[in-house]
Amino acid sequence: MRTALLQSSGRPGSVEENLDVLDEAAGRAAAAGAGLLAAPEMFLTGYAIGDDIARLAEPTDGASAAAVAGIAARHGVAVVYGYPERAGEAVFNSAQLVSADGDRLAHYRKTHLFGPFERAHFTPGEQPVVQAELDGLRVGLMICYDVEFPENVRAHALAGTDLLVVPTAQMHPYQFVPESLIPVRAFENQMYVAYVNRVGPEGEFDFVGLSTLAGPDGVARTRAGRGEELVLADVDPAFLDASREANPYLTDRRPGLYGALV
Repeated sequence: MRTALLQSSGRPGSVEENLDVLDEAAGRAAAAGAGLLAAPEMFLTGYAIGDDIARLAEPTDGASAAAVAGIAARHGVAVVYGYPERAGEAVFNSAQLVSADGDRLAHYRKTHLFGPFERAHFTPGEQPVVQAELDGLRVGLMICYDVEFPENVRAHALAGTDLLVVPTAQMHPYQFVPESLIPVRAFENQMYVAYVNRVGPEGEFDFVGLSTLAGPDGVARTRAGRGEELVLADVDPAFLDASREANPYLTDRRPGLYGALV
């Protein structure tokens, strides 16, 4: 499945303009043969927007979710996007997967909040593994900091995730995460990892870009630079099967030795 990564910070504070950016990118992705378009963490509203996070937060089936479903169906491409989710009094940093028919397939709440900014604005999620079937692949969702915890990604591997999609807002000076950590996560867990970042200055942060899709051999299939960009790469189920057959990490585990981890 060809996968498109939309490296963009959109227009912070303007849901309407960000939906327009997503619509345009979906058209380009579909024209390039992509079956999936992934957008960054908090793409619909912007990340560093302070109290506007709570003001712009919407339920999973809100007006913006309906608009994204329309974009996906109009272009015939599945979409993963990040947004602030309103659930009663709580606000979650969430991501949603919508099928190419516009159906909501999976919804994930960020489980590991990074730094005082996120802890001030969000409630952490409690479900570490969220998956859906898409074009014969088992697609899992995470958000940014979550992927830096090896236990999180290993849980996905043990649950059979083929492609882990990670909307992110990775800032300076942590560029080693997309450059080095993401290919290692893909290799040690025998899966594809799509890591799609924001870019440029926003509030107190400077997002580093460098979005990448890494394969189970630890090799980046595509890597963006430091500007706004749409990059594409293929997720190959046959290569994944062969890689899993050759790599014994998961079968050679000895879980009985790991009790100290919990």
